Amino acid sequence: MAAAALAGFGTGLSLIVAIGAQNAFVLRQGVRRHAVLAVVAVCAVSDAVLIALGVAGVGAVVKAWPTMLTAVGLAGGAFLLCYGLLAGRRVLRPGPAAALTVGGPDAGSARRVVLTCLALTWLNPHVYLDTVLLVGSLASDRGDLRWAFGAGAALASLGWFFALGFGARLLSGVLSRPRAWRVLDGLVSVTMLAMGVALVAGA
Repeated sequence: MAAAALAGFGTGLSLIVAIGAQNAFVLRQGVRRHAVLAVVAVCAVSDAVLIALGVAGVGAVVKAWPTMLTAVGLAGGAFLLCYGLLAGRRVLRPGPAAALTVGGPDAGSARRVVLTCLALTWLNPHVYLDTVLLVGSLASDRGDLRWAFGAGAALASLGWFFALGFGARLLSGVLSRPRAWRVLDGLVSVTMLAMGVALVAGA
């Protein structure tokens, strides 16, 4: 059982540790120290739910409805393009609170942050491919140990988002200057726009 859990942990970590829309958002909120626990919880719980669905065999249903992934891809792509353009606007027109690393008037309400995080997570078709289909199919090969494999993958997700969200505050010193924030927003903008274009083009 321990070996299956470790295998799931390694698989989950390899899939999630990459520069993406979700990770960029968690990093930005972590640096701002705004609604970090809520963001980490949304990401980790969402992944755990999707992994559980994959282990339970829902992947076959997703494969049977390819139009669902297409619809999610179009909606997610449009959302990412809008978010990327807003981040790009902050690069070109940084506000007076651009250098703040804790809260700030442009941080947004916790409700808005959570809704944005939910959209970044659930409107990304890649999350279904990685968790429901890929992790689910790998877990099915483990037979009776498939749930241990899934638990390991979910634990990897929790550990990564917790480290990313709460570890980002270590960058607060570096990001105390407006130029550094513009660089971060530039990275977020490029990431969001690239993924948005890819989702819309591939839908």
